Amino acid sequence: MAMKSADFDYVVKMVYEKSGIHLTADKAYLVESRLTPLARKRNFAGLDEFLLDLRTKPDAKLVSDIIEAMTTNESSFFRDQKPFDQFRQVILPRLLEIRRDRKTIRIWSAACSSGQEPYSLAMILHEERAKMLGWRTEIVATDISQEIVDKAKTGCYSQFEVQRGMPIQSLVKYFSQDGDHWTLHDELRRMVTFKLFNLMDDPTSLGVFDVVFLRNVLIYFDQPTKAKVLEKISRRMPSDGLLVLGGAETVIGVSDRFKPHEDQRGVYKVVSNGPPGSTILVNQMAQA
Repeated sequence: MAMKSADFDYVVKMVYEKSGIHLTADKAYLVESRLTPLARKRNFAGLDEFLLDLRTKPDAKLVSDIIEAMTTNESSFFRDQKPFDQFRQVILPRLLEIRRDRKTIRIWSAACSSGQEPYSLAMILHEERAKMLGWRTEIVATDISQEIVDKAKTGCYSQFEVQRGMPIQSLVKYFSQDGDHWTLHDELRRMVTFKLFNLMDDPTSLGVFDVVFLRNVLIYFDQPTKAKVLEKISRRMPSDGLLVLGGAETVIGVSDRFKPHEDQRGVYKVVSNGPPGSTILVNQMAQA
């Protein structure tokens, strides 16, 4: 039986309010297919009974499970490659120059999924460590899903997962094999701090970041939500910070908080990092 339109509207509203994810009418089948296993797990006869119970007896854990079910946790090591080349060849050398007095670099991997993005960045930093003697680097990786954050912390991946984008020399160098699973070495795992975080919330507690990777996330939001997320992120960046978006994403026509980097597609510079309506504040990193 197809999901009732009233039930679909209820789920759409709840997911939007809790996560910012905008589910359009053509996603009805997706919602059904992802919620049906949850209904079965809780021994409901069907989605009608499942959602009726949720409406009458709100359950925070169940709401969290629904949000996780609606979240697309698609990732791979060195996904799309170009942003990682840009980090190694352009962004990191720039940071080593402009942060040479403080010798501190903070990176935020937002909506990090199962950890492949921040661990890919950790591998690059490890390979460039000879240039960074005496430096302190920190990668903070966040996601809305507790389940996926817990998985990321283990640094354990299947053969299929490590085959996607991972150079064979990096696999052999940084992972230990156990059957058909591979576990990242502790040295690399310690370079990343994973935290549960919803992009709808205030990121002040996370600190200030030189670089923010927000890739393949904005595509799930509507325009007002995109603008709010970008505004919040800009306020956690110094005046010389850089934002990295996915290939299908842009700030143009969405937010005036950032502007495209002159010659680096997908990389954006901070235009405003203060309260709405303000321009650039002094470099915030000293306050972090």
